[in-house]
Amino acid sequence: METIWNIPELSRLTPFSQIHLSCQHAVVRWCAGHLFAATSKAISEQFIPFPFPSQKMNAILDSLQEGNKSVLFTTLAPVGDREHNKSCRFDEEFKYILLPVSYSIVCVLGLLLNSVALWMFLFKMRPWNSSTVYMFHLALSDTLYVLSLPTLIYYYANRSHWPFGVALCKIVRFLFYANLYCSILFLTCISVHRYLGICHPIRSLAKVKPRHAHAVCAAVWAAVTACLVPNLIFVTTTQRDNDTLCHDTTRPEDFEEYVVYSSAVMTLLFGIPFLVIMVCYYLMARALCRPRRGLASRQHGASSRKKSIKLIVVVLVVFALCFVPFHITRTLYYTYRVLDADCVVLNIVNFAYKITRPLASVNSCIDPILYFLAGDHYRSKLMQAFSRRTQTPTRSNDYTVPRPPNNHDIALIYKNPDLKACSEPVS
Repeated sequence: METIWNIPELSRLTPFSQIHLSCQHAVVRWCAGHLFAATSKAISEQFIPFPFPSQKMNAILDSLQEGNKSVLFTTLAPVGDREHNKSCRFDEEFKYILLPVSYSIVCVLGLLLNSVALWMFLFKMRPWNSSTVYMFHLALSDTLYVLSLPTLIYYYANRSHWPFGVALCKIVRFLFYANLYCSILFLTCISVHRYLGICHPIRSLAKVKPRHAHAVCAAVWAAVTACLVPNLIFVTTTQRDNDTLCHDTTRPEDFEEYVVYSSAVMTLLFGIPFLVIMVCYYLMARALCRPRRGLASRQHGASSRKKSIKLIVVVLVVFALCFVPFHITRTLYYTYRVLDADCVVLNIVNFAYKITRPLASVNSCIDPILYFLAGDHYRSKLMQAFSRRTQTPTRSNDYTVPRPPNNHDIALIYKNPDLKACSEPVS
């Protein structure tokens, strides 16, 4: 067994460095011999010969050549932790069941609900107002993400083996974060738009138009794409044993650089929008609590108030359930990895982080609830569309005279008078 003092590269050092190293060798051996006899076994084990990593030896030689006189003592202290954490294996058996099942549920429900939402926005709710524009782009973002989930379902069901290549790995990871941050920004746009309608109704009617909403949505897509371009560079695949891993971060040697980048993106695309939403909801709540004057104002305000309260509740549920837990656990996970925490601690934090990843995907299923509860005319248009499809056709002998284009009241003629009550048009 080779000790740290059997240095094959010693001949390459300068004569002065050789003498310096020999002196340190003699002093440390003398101290180690006396301490071994006087101290416990645990202390003596730090001085007896042990295998030394080659990269540490190269660092010692490089530091000796630079004249670092205390290199032997400064490099002995951190030997264990960093090398230990780089080789730490996470106990992730749970994710091979949790992630395929949760992603499958999100994929089926999200694809169904968002497909219906896109159909409604495109064919049943024209022309769009500003709120509908934001909701359409939110549904589009959710649909693009759920279409990428089958590859992740296969990946985790196959016990973290990625057979689809590096390019598709980058695209799938990109779509996750694109949906995450586009959803946050579009919910922020919806909240700000509703805040303007509640707190500044006259000004918002005059200045906020659908074309402005389209421009804002284009800016959101451009900003998120620009911020996530480095993610396409960081994300890659590596080999572990016989498996090909598709990293959701990056390779281990680039992890610290990725944490710096990810923290900046999180602050810009999550922290700031979240603060904006909280301020808007505080101001909206204060405005909604004020008493309104006049009967017409009260009637109009009651409907707007209910819709605004529903919006506040749904958006807060999305953030509390999906976005906030994910960003907290991810920050803890990244921090403990950078700080070289104990492997047991890393496994605990990794477990919490992996649980919140599918929660972050659940927003694709919750967003359609927002359209139904707080969308402008979405619920009435949806129920009207499905009621027409399920309505049975009238009998052939039931004849009605169509109402003319003018507004005069003209009586309808029926061959079957019993159908008069059910055939009257709904106002």
